[in-house]
Amino acid sequence: MDKIGKYIYGVINSNTEDFFDLDDIVSLEDIYLFRSAPGAVSSETSNRAYTISFQDIAAVVKDSLIVDYSHMPKETLARLLVSHQQLIEKIMTKHTIIPMRLGTFTESDREVEQILTRGYRTIKDIFERAQNAVEIDVVATINDFNSFLQEVSEQKEIRQLKQSLLRKEGGVTVDDQMGVGVLVKRHLDKRKAGYADQIQTALSKVSEDFKAHDLMDDKMVLNTAFLINRNRQKDFEQRVEEVNNEFEEKFNFRCVGPLPPYSFYTLEVKRPQFDQIDWAKKQLGLTNNFVTAEDIKKAHRRSALTCHPDKNPNVLDIEKKFDDMTRAYKILLDYYRASCQAEHGKGCYLSEKAFEEDAVLVTTAG
Repeated sequence: MDKIGKYIYGVINSNTEDFFDLDDIVSLEDIYLFRSAPGAVSSETSNRAYTISFQDIAAVVKDSLIVDYSHMPKETLARLLVSHQQLIEKIMTKHTIIPMRLGTFTESDREVEQILTRGYRTIKDIFERAQNAVEIDVVATINDFNSFLQEVSEQKEIRQLKQSLLRKEGGVTVDDQMGVGVLVKRHLDKRKAGYADQIQTALSKVSEDFKAHDLMDDKMVLNTAFLINRNRQKDFEQRVEEVNNEFEEKFNFRCVGPLPPYSFYTLEVKRPQFDQIDWAKKQLGLTNNFVTAEDIKKAHRRSALTCHPDKNPNVLDIEKKFDDMTRAYKILLDYYRASCQAEHGKGCYLSEKAFEEDAVLVTTAG
């Protein structure tokens, strides 16, 4: 029999009992082509989401089959993401919501309450930062790609390589052609990166933060999420129009939003092993089993001095050491915030004896 659990869409800044209709949204079950166990989920429940509260926050959940999203085809995941976002955007008209990562399930209401309890400090902190914040995704693509490519091909280094190949004895080989292609691609990417930097710099003046996403194809120059104060949305849209004019419509700009700040504040639930905590503790040079938030922050600052790439440019693998140190800091800070002791500002234990096997960490994704 398929297992029924709770699918979590996100967390709202309200503890009022609420329900959200799903009649105009494709159900998750229909998308991943499973049928619920007979009688396990009533038609009334399956067509609406509801809230589970803790103190002054609440999770928006839906009774749903528990499914592993990690092994699904990309097309199915894309449809699930649309369904997930449709409900979040519907909730957004009534509440500030912090989205939960796609595919977050629990087995019971009690587990949802545990997530809210353990993540309370992190969630409240995010609500404070995300107040009146929305996300606008800006995509810029090259209008005339053939002309753009021709400009790149006229670069001195590329012209010199082509001329040298034409004089080559024995003619031009396939490897030679591939070499030209690689060089063109390198210059193409460099020029696009330069344009992207100009656009991001211009738009960042009317936004609070931005996060670049992967480019989907060679024609795409920019695929960036901007965090905007809701009151400055018109200013941001006007600045996009001005940037478009500055580039004399060299690019086609497309804006999507306003959206909940998916790229900046999406929540993720983790169930770490003690080995992760112990590793992070050693990375930051912490020797005591009981630490406060200040202890963790001081250790992070101390470690940053010894492994920052800018301060140690000639040290082998310094970038990896710095990345490990940063990840260790995030693991320990998340664990600290999730601990019961941390709720009272006293600190937390990092010993294996104190670590609970079912410890739950709630953090921002990525």
